[in-house]
Amino acid sequence: MTVLVLHHRGSLAATPYDTWLADYDGEVLLLASREYLDLVGEDLPTADHGYRHAEAVHDYEVSGRVEARSLDLAREYGVRHVIACQERDLERAAQLRDILGLPGQRLDSVIPFRDKVLMKELVRAAGLETAEQQAVECAADILSFADEHGFPLVLKPRDSASSVGLSIIGSRVELDAYLTDEFDLYGPHQPNLMAESFVAGPMCHRGRLVVDGRLVMAWPSQYQYTLSSFREDTGGRLDLTLDVDDPVTGRLIEFTERVLEALPGPRDFTFHAEVFHTPDDRLVLCEIACRTGGAAVRDIIRTLFGVDPSECWVRAQLGLPLPAVLGTERLKPTRMAGQLVLMKRPGRVVAIPEEAPPFPWLEKFRVFVRPGQVMEAASFSGDFMVTAIVSGPDRAACGTRLRQVESWFLGELVLEDTSAQVTAGCSPRIHDPELRVAGSSPAR
Repeated sequence: MTVLVLHHRGSLAATPYDTWLADYDGEVLLLASREYLDLVGEDLPTADHGYRHAEAVHDYEVSGRVEARSLDLAREYGVRHVIACQERDLERAAQLRDILGLPGQRLDSVIPFRDKVLMKELVRAAGLETAEQQAVECAADILSFADEHGFPLVLKPRDSASSVGLSIIGSRVELDAYLTDEFDLYGPHQPNLMAESFVAGPMCHRGRLVVDGRLVMAWPSQYQYTLSSFREDTGGRLDLTLDVDDPVTGRLIEFTERVLEALPGPRDFTFHAEVFHTPDDRLVLCEIACRTGGAAVRDIIRTLFGVDPSECWVRAQLGLPLPAVLGTERLKPTRMAGQLVLMKRPGRVVAIPEEAPPFPWLEKFRVFVRPGQVMEAASFSGDFMVTAIVSGPDRAACGTRLRQVESWFLGELVLEDTSAQVTAGCSPRIHDPELRVAGSSPAR
């Protein structure tokens, strides 16, 4: 009864599969990305952890080595389940289940969540609003879309994740520059691009857990920032849950349930939906993913409901018992929560706070850098320097508390400007006016 876990991205320490499966009657194997372990500064679990075999795979994403090693391990250990929690692992896990004849999610319920063109066609057919969109095969498709829908427009891979490859084009001049400098990066033979009309308004998101076809917990939040600005935005990025009595809360819950009904999800899964709330009070689907939300969404859910959605998702797939709190009634939060994210930014870390944060309402705090480390600009929307989760009686209190944590951390952070050491034409800049740079005084 061996289970194989695929881990493409993120912290292994924060996703302890061996602990989640401690009561599983079988062995646990792990294949993880060497590149992303290096990115978060982690090593493979040591022998005293609960893995029968743990291996870091180089060129994890596109080399085919993950698939080859998975089949090798399946033959050697008799794998009976394949588990994948990261979005870019969902398709390869489904294909491996097909090849090996194993239970679990298949491609017919993965592709509608990964292919955003197909996703939105299905959602629009169900009578729900999405941005105008078009699959792109060549530059002429982008030009005709711009002529019809105007600017700004959004270009991104149709199976993108974590805002990787996303571009917001504000004018015809910017589009001409994009077509000249960047369009060929996607390759002429395997187009994987889509164009969308830009939707104004804040981004709300909702996620969470479906077990045996039943939605057992979910609650909406709202980003206080633009997702695609992760490379330039070094200020605090806040994400706050909506209050119980917020008039948008119930509408978002109903809207997302209708989106799920339009898509062929598996029996057990987590999801993360992103929905625009426009200035004229419409709800417009941005996209929905068949996995747990990124950033600190799991931590927010733990704060709201006391359970980890990814852990429950993994255990449900293997038929293991779930927390008793997940009964017949859908869970409702008893308090609100919020997260602060500070992205990595260019510079050498000289100092970070030495003491623990002095806030009793701080639920979780994590620093992803250490003194002496040289940072580059964030490479994707989950490339964090700091994350923090707070709880509070309502949305406003959570927002105030997150700003207190931000001020406390940035007041102790010392970052050395390394731009003079960078090749000309690639010089990073220190963006945050509150940031202390070695040899200077804090900004006033």
